[in-house]
Amino acid sequence: MELITKQYIVDENNRKIAVQIPIEDFEKIEQLLEDYALFHLMKDNQGTELLDQTDAETYYKQLVKND
Repeated sequence: MELITKQYIVDENNRKIAVQIPIEDFEKIEQLLEDYALFHLMKDNQGTELLDQTDAETYYKQLVKND
């Protein structure tokens, strides 16, 4: 597993209140979370109506626009 380079932001009492990470790391994390969620969504919907690839891509693009 890769280490994430991070910088902590602290308050006046030196308590950690936030963290900064490189945008590349954030984008990797974001992609991993999306893939994980998609996997579980697909797993939870086994046995339901299946879409062909074109219909699935159209549906996914619609979901992304609504975010």
